[in-house]
Amino acid sequence: MAQPRTLALDAMGGDHGPEVVVPGAAISLERHPALNFIFFGDEARITPVLAAHPALAARSRVVHTTLSVSMHEKPSQALRRGKGSSMWLTLEAVQKGEAHVAVSAGNTGALMAMAKLILRPMAGIERPAIAALWPTITAECIVLDVGANIGATARQLTDFTLMGAAMARALFHVERPTAGLLNVGVEDIKGAEEVKEAHSLLKAVELPLDYRGFIEGDEIGQGKVDVVVVEGFAGNIALKTAEGTARQIGQYLKDAMMRTALSRLGALLARGGFRVLKEKMDPRRVNGGTFLGLNGIAVKSHGGTDALGFASAVDLGYEMSESGLLERLAADLEAFHHRLGAVTSAHD
Repeated sequence: MAQPRTLALDAMGGDHGPEVVVPGAAISLERHPALNFIFFGDEARITPVLAAHPALAARSRVVHTTLSVSMHEKPSQALRRGKGSSMWLTLEAVQKGEAHVAVSAGNTGALMAMAKLILRPMAGIERPAIAALWPTITAECIVLDVGANIGATARQLTDFTLMGAAMARALFHVERPTAGLLNVGVEDIKGAEEVKEAHSLLKAVELPLDYRGFIEGDEIGQGKVDVVVVEGFAGNIALKTAEGTARQIGQYLKDAMMRTALSRLGALLARGGFRVLKEKMDPRRVNGGTFLGLNGIAVKSHGGTDALGFASAVDLGYEMSESGLLERLAADLEAFHHRLGAVTSAHD
C-alpha cells in the first residue's frame, strides 16, 4: 500500500499561480489518494480556489505569504530578496522535514539557486542537474542536464549518469538502466575532450547501470537508452528544439487535414488515431523537471502549463519520493567515487 506523502507546493509560481496549482493538485490527489499538500502563497487567492475542491481542501493546509518570486527575476536577486517567499518556504518545508517533495512552476534559475542553498548538494556532488522525461517511440527516457549548468567536466558528466540511472530505477522500475553520453558521433575519437574523458571513466569503473557508450541526437527519440547524459547548454537546446518540432508537426497535420473537403472527411474517419497521436505528443504528459543531486526532492513544472500539466509534475515528485531515490542515489555515488578514486590512483 502506498505510504502517505506530503508535498509542498509553491502556489504563486508560474504564469497562472493558484488557478493552475490548486486544480493540478486536485487531479493528482485523485490518482494518489495518500497525498497531503501544503500550499505556500497568498491565502486570499488560494482559499477561494481550494474551496472548489473539497476533497483536496480536506487534505491540505495553506501557509500565507505575500512574497513571491517573479518569472523574470535574476537568481542573484531572488536569493537576496526571496527569503520568506512562496518558493523559499516550499523548499524550506522539505529541508525541515515537513514535506517529502517541493514542486514549483516558478522561475527556473531562482528555484535552482534557492534549492542549492536550502537543500544543499549531496556529498561529492559538484553541480546538481535538471533531469527531464522525454517521450520515445518505445516509452520514455530521462535526459539530463537540460539547463541547470552551462558546460560540465568529465567528473560531473559521470555523476549525471549515476543520478539519471537512480531516477530511471525509481520511475521505470529497472534495476540496471541503460545509459549513454550524447555526442556528435558514436566513434571514440569524436566529441569534446570532457565527453571523451567521461566516456573513458564510465567504461573503466563498475557501475549499477548498463553503460552503452555514445549516442547521437536522433537516437534519443528511438528509446535506445533509458538515460541520456549531456551538459546543460546542449541539453536545453535539444529539449526546446524537440518541443518546438512537436508543435510544428502538429500544426502541419492540422493544416493538411483541413485543406480540402476530402481531407476533412479523412480526418474525421481517422480521428481515433489522431487522438492517440495527440496524447503521445502532449508535453503536459511528461511535464516536470527534477533537480537531481540535492538532499531533497525538488520538481520544476513548466511555468505556462495548465492544471493537467502541473498534475504530471506532482505525480513525478510523488513517484520519486515513494521509490526511496535519495537513499539509493547516495549509496551509488559513494561507491562510484570510491571506485573512481581507486582507478585514478592506480594510473598515477
